[in-house]
Amino acid sequence: MRLLLSDKELNINFLESDENKYIDLSKLRISNCIGCFGCWTKTPGKCVIRDDAVKVYPIIAKSDKVIYVSKVKYGSYDTVMKTMLERAIPIQQAFIRLLNGEAHHVQREVAMKDAIIIAYGNIEDEEKEIFKRLIERNSHNMNFKSFNVIFVDEENLEEVVAKEVRKWEK
Repeated sequence: MRLLLSDKELNINFLESDENKYIDLSKLRISNCIGCFGCWTKTPGKCVIRDDAVKVYPIIAKSDKVIYVSKVKYGSYDTVMKTMLERAIPIQQAFIRLLNGEAHHVQREVAMKDAIIIAYGNIEDEEKEIFKRLIERNSHNMNFKSFNVIFVDEENLEEVVAKEVRKWEK
């Protein structure tokens, strides 16, 4: 499965199917994680908060190719993307594994992913470096087997996203 997950509406020619999903997070109701760990203890693999996030994180888990589109704020994902990724914690277990000599959560039936992170906005060089380091660190818990971070100005965003989506067709 392939997933295009964006923090804003994109006007691109995207053919959605069982294997290709486009999710515009700005149109969804996603609450903040409350840190209750219910997804690990009370209802393993399922968040106890019943909002739109419960429809999104299973698709994240199943996808082997992902494109995440997010504005960068303070060296991180913008609020709606960060909130969704935090709410995806049910796709991991409470248990710890060693990965490359580091402690990381055990995955709960999560496909290995080829990931493209398209970061947009007026981003300073230092902020770009912080964001790249964040993606590198997150890649272990997000099950990325490969990833690439692409920085673009907002006015070129849709063109760059469309180009990356077309690569899925090859």
